[in-house]
Amino acid sequence: MPVNEEWCFKNARSTEQWTHGYHRYPAKFLPNLVKKLIEDHTNPDDLIVDLFAWCWTTLVESKVHGRSSIWVDINPVAELITRVKTHPINPKVLHEIVNNFLISFQSYREEDYLKIQAHERLDYWFSSAHKGKIAFLYEKIDDIEDVYIKNFLLVALSNILKNSSKWLQSSTKPQVDPKKIPSDPFVAIQVQLKQMLRKNTDFFNALSTSWYIETSCEIRLEDARNTTIESGTVSAVITSPPYVTSYEYADIHQLTGFWYEYMNDLSSFRKKFIWTFYSLNQDTTTSTKIGQDIVNQLLEKDPRTAKEVANYFNDMLSVGKEMHRVLKVGGKTCIVIGNTTFMNVKINSAEVISEMLMSIGFELKDIIKRSIPYKLIPTIRDKKTGRFSKLENSNSKMVYPEEFILIAIKTCQ
Repeated sequence: MPVNEEWCFKNARSTEQWTHGYHRYPAKFLPNLVKKLIEDHTNPDDLIVDLFAWCWTTLVESKVHGRSSIWVDINPVAELITRVKTHPINPKVLHEIVNNFLISFQSYREEDYLKIQAHERLDYWFSSAHKGKIAFLYEKIDDIEDVYIKNFLLVALSNILKNSSKWLQSSTKPQVDPKKIPSDPFVAIQVQLKQMLRKNTDFFNALSTSWYIETSCEIRLEDARNTTIESGTVSAVITSPPYVTSYEYADIHQLTGFWYEYMNDLSSFRKKFIWTFYSLNQDTTTSTKIGQDIVNQLLEKDPRTAKEVANYFNDMLSVGKEMHRVLKVGGKTCIVIGNTTFMNVKINSAEVISEMLMSIGFELKDIIKRSIPYKLIPTIRDKKTGRFSKLENSNSKMVYPEEFILIAIKTCQ
């Protein structure tokens, strides 16, 4: 299948528009792609749902287009970021409180924060000096009464945690960089807030002009396999599930998770996420022929990965059934997914999910292939070991060189 250049957006920098750039997030949904799906496949009165809304792009673009939307995800870090990104704040009010927050830095005394109590994992990632400053910032933010502005500042703080830690800056996987000089938290958050204030003003003004500022945007911290969305009420599902064998999303957000006390134990937190190996599901039987052939090939090479992939396919079947339940007859699901190769086994997720959708009761209308010019995701893997590696490795190859957009229609109840 040839690449459809119309869907590649090679020169697009839409992640810099509106509130899309508030917070780094791996494998972020390209706003131009979502914008085109909304414009091509929805109408003004439609309700749009994203069942894997971790990167919030669908909701922001839905609001810009005046479409009501529902966000579903199991990750509380993503929930916080989404609440902030979809709720612009009156710039005058926001600037005043942020300025007072920045002035408060003058009251910081390092000796008051040398013995702060924090999760032991934070000692692994942060120096004592930086840990003290972050604790001070969190304390000052917690004192703010306006919940929208408090959350705005919490997102700003969350996004500088990686910069201010020992975490290898270029890596999405948690690993220490012994040579890194972490950013000063006070300096980093001032830079972050300057950018966020500008984007909030742009977003607020645009929505105020279009009269879309009050457009409904519901946020539900739920499992995509079992939501509280009413049956037959949704016009379109626009979503991008996690890519199989990519990485553990729970691990990526541990800095914010520990600081904000969203979790105390990383292992337990991992088990909440869809498709994860840590769910301890040992079943290697899947519902589709293509999926089962892939799992059987992986069982011969790496049983652990075979179980992980089987978990993924089985979880995606459950999500597909939930999509079918919530959609109206004639409603569309638009799924962006990538194929990959692991130890020379081709994991054709797009084909597997297409087969699943048709078995559930969807009619597959289109499959679009696009190249991935920009995506924060591990991109190089050793062909023999399956581990992520560097381009100079002679056995390396691109992990997700393209992705596919599946468009299917619910044809019956």
